[in-house]
Amino acid sequence: MDPGESLSDPAPKSASAYKDPGYWDGRFSAEEHYEWLKDYSHFRHLVRRHLRPSHSVLEVGCGNSRLCEELFGDGFADLTCTDLSPVAVDRKRRRLLDRGLADIRVMEADMLDLPFADECFDVVIEKGTMDVLFVDSGDPWNPHSATVSKVMKMLEGIHRVLKPGGMFVSISFGQPHFRRPLFEAPCFTWSFEYDTFGDGFHYFFYTLKKGSRTLESNGCISKKCSIPSISMLHEEMESEDYLLRTCIDEL
Repeated sequence: MDPGESLSDPAPKSASAYKDPGYWDGRFSAEEHYEWLKDYSHFRHLVRRHLRPSHSVLEVGCGNSRLCEELFGDGFADLTCTDLSPVAVDRKRRRLLDRGLADIRVMEADMLDLPFADECFDVVIEKGTMDVLFVDSGDPWNPHSATVSKVMKMLEGIHRVLKPGGMFVSISFGQPHFRRPLFEAPCFTWSFEYDTFGDGFHYFFYTLKKGSRTLESNGCISKKCSIPSISMLHEEMESEDYLLRTCIDEL
């Protein structure tokens, strides 16, 4: 966050507040700008590797990030940003208008119920948004079923609005052995790849291309999504760095 841009300490007293829409409305009312994980400069090389400026892009959970402005500056002209908070949406619209970026569309929308037609975006991108669903989710190896259901609902909506050959980009704290069982649920046809960025503490840049899933990774693809079972071998648990448990309390 840039110096002097927040009117108060944005961190809540408890991580559970991150699940409260009222917390976000209050925070966005007081805070001009905040970047979860890292700002665009840290993963720009990955965006340029995987995406093209001609792509239509949907950003889910935009908050008060400047990701869409940075993408626009890199030549991406067809941009749509959504957030559940009407405060965030209103302030972003005004900020974009003040900067002469009125062509970037901003709208209020629930990431669990995206109000878009099927197959209408080349790219869907989220940065730290899905991580919020894992707050108070219990054991990271076996999250509560309610958490997994919400994550699957989000992913089903994203998969639906992607065009054939479209790409979902998820920028996250969550390590691959936590995310892979969800991303590779049988109903999804996308491939699964990831890169890392950051110095010392690594963040994950997941890229999932719709229609490119291999037989090796999917076994068979069913039409209906079932909630995946998440479990890891003892050896994997022993090597896990628990600093990366999607501990949003540590932000």
